[in-house]
Amino acid sequence: MSVRISTMQTERLNHRALAMLRAVVAGRAQLSCGSEPDLFIDGLACCDQFTAHTLASEGLVAPAVDGTFGQRVPAVVTAAGRAAIASSAA
Repeated sequence: MSVRISTMQTERLNHRALAMLRAVVAGRAQLSCGSEPDLFIDGLACCDQFTAHTLASEGLVAPAVDGTFGQRVPAVVTAAGRAAIASSAA
C-alpha cells in the first residue's frame, strides 16, 4: 500500500482511497459508529476496511450525524478530505 496512516494527508492518495472518498462525496457511503468506524458503500461493506479506518482516523471522512454504537449513519468528506482530493488531482 502506498499510503501510511501517519502521512495520508500529506502524501498522494492511492486510487482506492480516492475512489472511496469520491463515493462519500457522491452520497453513497455510510459509516458505522464506533472507535473504528467501518465504511459501507451502496449498502455493502467496503473491501478495504484498513483504508476506511485510516480515512476516518486521519479526519478525511466523518459521520454526518451522531449515532449509537454500531449504527450506520451517512458519511461526509471533511474539509481535509476535500483538500486531499484536490491535491491528488493536481
